[in-house]
Amino acid sequence: MNAFAVATAALAGASLLQMLVGYRNVRRFASSPAPNPSDRPPVTILKPLHGAEPMLEQALATVCTQRYPAYQVVFGVQNAADPALGVVERLRARFPDCDIAAVVDATAHGENRKIGNLINMLPAAKHDVLVIADSDVHCAPDFLDRVAATLALPGTGLVTTLYAGLAATPSLAGRLGATWITHNFLPGALTARALGRQDCLGATMTLRRETLASIGGLQALADHLADDHVLGRLVQERGLAVRLAATVPATTVGEATLSALFRHELRWARTIRSLVPVSFVLSALQYPLFWAALALALSAGADWALALFFLAWLLRAAAARGIDTALGLARAGLATPAPIWLLPVRDLMSIIVLLTSFASDRVEWRGQVLHAGSYRRVLGIGRS
Repeated sequence: MNAFAVATAALAGASLLQMLVGYRNVRRFASSPAPNPSDRPPVTILKPLHGAEPMLEQALATVCTQRYPAYQVVFGVQNAADPALGVVERLRARFPDCDIAAVVDATAHGENRKIGNLINMLPAAKHDVLVIADSDVHCAPDFLDRVAATLALPGTGLVTTLYAGLAATPSLAGRLGATWITHNFLPGALTARALGRQDCLGATMTLRRETLASIGGLQALADHLADDHVLGRLVQERGLAVRLAATVPATTVGEATLSALFRHELRWARTIRSLVPVSFVLSALQYPLFWAALALALSAGADWALALFFLAWLLRAAAARGIDTALGLARAGLATPAPIWLLPVRDLMSIIVLLTSFASDRVEWRGQVLHAGSYRRVLGIGRS
């Protein structure tokens, strides 16, 4: 056997093992009992907005229909001409019983425009429990119950959530983007937590106002574009835990073209590489079909390598479908099911993104060109 083919086959085996561990962690998470809400304090949801994104009204409507006794939703924009304000007005008409506030304020507070928007919104918040949620997050009706119950656990300073991918269109880009989030990122995040990490995942972040004040308020994040990472670190430095709530929202995958998806994933990749470089390199073991295909090519199509490739595909498909079944999100319309026939394409694209990320630290974010090499100029890991 070709030594290089054998080496890549071994990497494919390691990738399959890592994938099965991730699948086991998802099943364990999905079957764990959720904490009962001993207290249901009033909550303010802060939703910073920027433009008319795909599925925006559908996503925002999910926070207006929470089965929770007392909560407020604060939307914020930095431009009075932002089309997202029209969506907010439609939501007010659709949900007249929902306590909705809208803040329009162009004041800048640092490099991170999202945090600047949140600083402008915070004075409108009525309640002491704050939920910061990205504009593209779709929540289940019991989302607030789940995060409030987790926040009530002793020693908790910050509650975050996993998230799945929901394609805005049935395009190739949409399905590839969604399956990376649900079937690679999500189990990978659970595996990292099983190894002792307490990452704050930026799609949703819940904390008490007093905790936020103790770390220096939102102003402490204003010059850090990796706001979720910094927030989690500051909370842990105060001896408080960053916990996962027993709920999995979805985030919209709005990209309709492969080039747009590639740029978005490249931004993520360069962000993560700058924050956790070793873990980033090891993430190459999340893609068993790439390594099995490489072994097949290096072995000149040997029967054993062909068998390995199809076995890897079968196991990858089974794990992805198993994740869909365990979480139940696709049935509820909160995730895009795994595209079994596209999994080899997905693994290949992921490796290309990973390798391309080393070519530069340049990233593009909402019209800004930034550099991930400096810690103070790194984008957040979450989909902000």
